[in-house]
Amino acid sequence: MAVKIVTDSLSDITDDVAQELGITVVPLYVRFGEEIYKDKVEITTDEFYHKLAHGDILPTTTQPSPGDFLDVFKKLAKETDEILVIVVSSVLSGTYQSAVQARSMIPDKCRIEVIDSKKVAMSLGLIVIEAAKAAKAGTDLDKLADLVRGYISRSHLVVYFDTLKYLAKGGRIGKAQGLLGAMLSIKPILTIKDGEMAPLTRVRSLAAGMDYLYNFVPGFFKVEALAVEHTTKPDEADELVGRLSKIVPKERIYRSIVSPVLGTYAGPIALALTVLEAE
Repeated sequence: MAVKIVTDSLSDITDDVAQELGITVVPLYVRFGEEIYKDKVEITTDEFYHKLAHGDILPTTTQPSPGDFLDVFKKLAKETDEILVIVVSSVLSGTYQSAVQARSMIPDKCRIEVIDSKKVAMSLGLIVIEAAKAAKAGTDLDKLADLVRGYISRSHLVVYFDTLKYLAKGGRIGKAQGLLGAMLSIKPILTIKDGEMAPLTRVRSLAAGMDYLYNFVPGFFKVEALAVEHTTKPDEADELVGRLSKIVPKERIYRSIVSPVLGTYAGPIALALTVLEAE
């Protein structure tokens, strides 16, 4: 029996890829006032960003409960005796703790390994995708866990933000706090370091941000995969993919949309690139 792969919705893996590779995605929750939605299940990305941009209520988010993970583990335990769970950085969310609590409620006959990726968005998603491919090829749980831990240090996220307002209000600004006082005409580019958001540089426009993201890729000797994702800028994301396909084969570039829960912190104008570096 193949190892089953589980992640959370902050991996930003598309439904098509999850279905193709047999990845189970546990959703987080986004809340507008009294209305609570499962991330990407009960609210679409379009509906979310419309509410974010035009509504009066700023959303909040909640991690999956241990019960959410327990339901998934019980279902998968009927199909396999080995489950690998790869989740969003524990610095950014309590999702890891929920998964660990749920693991303790499952009988020992099903072995469950839970890994804190220290990543978010497609910097987590690309790791999960590679793990799922290896699982389908028959790799056992121990080797998969080692594979994932090796990928963590080789998965590099860069994100263009139009504003840090949402990240600050949501309490997820991390080491980028010092950029908050920057002029409105300065647009921050962040990465994730030690599991939290950290500043890389600042640019003056979305076009300059796209150039920075594009120029980030040639700095790597060998690229295994790329991912480009956006909040509300699909045309710019498509343009970036077109430019990148001249240096990395298009079949190795994944295209995604930032999930509603992440969009709560990214805001309506954000563009992200992940490089998965080959060994």
